[in-house]
Amino acid sequence: MEIFEHEIAGKKLSMETGKVAGQASGAVMMRYGDTALLVTATVSDQPREGIDFFPLTVDYEERLYAVGRIPGGFIKREGRPTEKAILAARLTDRPLRPLFPGNFRYPVHIVVTVLSVDQDCIPEPLAITGASAALSISKIPFDGPIAAVNVGIVDGKPVINPTVEQSEQSTLNLVVAGTEDAIMMVEASADEVTEEEVLDALMKGHEAIKELIETQKEMVDRVGREKMKVEPFEPDPVIKEEVERHCEDLVGEALKIEEKQERETALNNARTGTMEHFLELYPENERDIKTTIGSLIKRTMRSMILKEKVRTDGRRSDEIRQISCEAGLFKRTHGSSLFTRGQTQVLNICTLGALRDVQMLDGLGIEESKRFMHHYNFPPYSVGEAGFMRGPGRREIGHGALAERALEPVIPGEDEFPYTLRLVSEVLESNGSTSMGSVCAATLSLMDAGVPIKSPVSGIAMGLIKEEDDIAVLSDIQGMEDFLGDMDFKVAGTRNGITALQMDIKVRGLSREILAEALSRAKESYLFILDRMIETISEPRPKLSEYAPRIITLQIDIEKIRDVIGPGGRIINKIIAETGAEINIENDGRIYIVSRDAQSGEKAQKIIENLTADAEPGRVYLGKVTRTEKYGAFVEIIPGKEGLVHISHLEKYRVDKTEDVVNVGDQVMVKVLDIDDRGRINLSRKEALPPDERGEGGDKKVQERSRDNDNKKVASFSKNRPYKKKT
Repeated sequence: MEIFEHEIAGKKLSMETGKVAGQASGAVMMRYGDTALLVTATVSDQPREGIDFFPLTVDYEERLYAVGRIPGGFIKREGRPTEKAILAARLTDRPLRPLFPGNFRYPVHIVVTVLSVDQDCIPEPLAITGASAALSISKIPFDGPIAAVNVGIVDGKPVINPTVEQSEQSTLNLVVAGTEDAIMMVEASADEVTEEEVLDALMKGHEAIKELIETQKEMVDRVGREKMKVEPFEPDPVIKEEVERHCEDLVGEALKIEEKQERETALNNARTGTMEHFLELYPENERDIKTTIGSLIKRTMRSMILKEKVRTDGRRSDEIRQISCEAGLFKRTHGSSLFTRGQTQVLNICTLGALRDVQMLDGLGIEESKRFMHHYNFPPYSVGEAGFMRGPGRREIGHGALAERALEPVIPGEDEFPYTLRLVSEVLESNGSTSMGSVCAATLSLMDAGVPIKSPVSGIAMGLIKEEDDIAVLSDIQGMEDFLGDMDFKVAGTRNGITALQMDIKVRGLSREILAEALSRAKESYLFILDRMIETISEPRPKLSEYAPRIITLQIDIEKIRDVIGPGGRIINKIIAETGAEINIENDGRIYIVSRDAQSGEKAQKIIENLTADAEPGRVYLGKVTRTEKYGAFVEIIPGKEGLVHISHLEKYRVDKTEDVVNVGDQVMVKVLDIDDRGRINLSRKEALPPDERGEGGDKKVQERSRDNDNKKVASFSKNRPYKKKT
């Protein structure tokens, strides 16, 4: 076994090889802190025929034993990958894919198995570095190595691989990957940071990346294997010249058509006609013909932008397509919107639910639940295709997560807005950056639903065409510019700063100056879109939809939770039955009342407040007599709470019998005198009587009734005992 070590951010990072997984093409055990991953790279012996893409597969395997847990549910083993695992696999794939030979068609499989997790050392950057190390020492052709680190901003300064404590204070969570010369991939969420802060973090991360690459170079020198020979494919020069001469004008004319479907149809006609013509002449050279046509389309489009300064849809490099915004499309949904930018169109629906509707997480992270969700759907009709409708794929999950990260910093906290929120973006039409279209549509939908977001958010996708020293930065790229361009740079934010970034670069050598220009142009663009959005709806609506649930939050003493629940849940079940409201009680004394209308919620609230209210000495209550005794009457002043009115406090004058003044069921005004150390409440009726009803000797009717009783007692006494005159 060979071990290669390097210290980064005060912790030792080690790469071990030669001990495990010996039959893989390359295998590396990554260790950082107490986090450990096994990363393998394997290549097939035979190429896959009949394809025009590189068949790379990256699997990120989470194992719950890595955090000392047993999977939940009926089947006690890991099943389909979690959303976080899928995102980690995409994160690993993106910086690797551009570094394989363009004509390499051998299937390559990278497997990352997470064996142990130290929450202070997140595994995702290690997976990227480990995959690069496994590829670099294998026979697989790979133009690496690369590495990745996590960067945060704590107290205004970039921090490499922040701990959990530092991450909680950080305004940026950035994963950056790159080669020794250039940054290749960026994924970030942020709390409204500036462009300069982002650039500083990127440069700080790249410095750490260079150090990790030096360690991998040492690995390659000591244990690296000879690479497979891959001869670059070059079409026959004679065929290439004839094909280009035949269809050059057709391709040039097709690329100037502004409407996407018409342009695609014209390009397909040019491609199909040229293929049919030359296959008759050169039936054995299909690959030469197809490769030449593809290269011609790419070269022509890039030349139009760099030389003629015009894009395929006729726009300038900094021009944004026409924007249309609508809100409040549907009556029964809680919030809805439609956002259109050129031929990209996204419908978004916002749904509000109770806190019990949170998504439970069964993964390797610290979080156990999630109350804000954004889901993204991309049906085939959005690009004019007939296809199969399946569950969300990796692309859908990745785009949905990017929009979710962009919006999360402006979502109100649970204390301010105790709802679970679910946003669903339905892509109705696609021609460039539907993920950023989802951000805009989701913001409109949230405001339509009355969610008190901190600030509206919008987003834009930037592109790049680079040929040596000729550079063009493109705003609001469309699909073709993404596919044939050199950069896809998505930026989302508010007026105060950036909230999310995602960047994939296909070329080397982007300087800080180019990145700074792209960020600056991106901010101008997303602020322009934001201005169009707030023309439709400028702030959250003052009221929730009448069809949204009503949630009332109460805070009670934890000692009184049992008073609300009651023996065997009898009291809380009675409240639910009487009001129709749903009641959720937290261990810290928070109570959430969820109802479909305000009346039932308020009724449940009043009952609970009465159950948990404390009797206040000196306060007067209207109570109900529950029982009478010789020594006084018991009066219920609050549901479930009663006190004693001693017979001496029933009236201003002497009372011989409790029933002479009050009876069971009577409603009487009483004043709380005191509450003893055993919680017993002492009440007084005479102290609560209004002065105008007291008279000289108290209540007149009661006084007369008492006088009659006194006279009867005197007569009875005289009959039984002879009168004796005093001497």
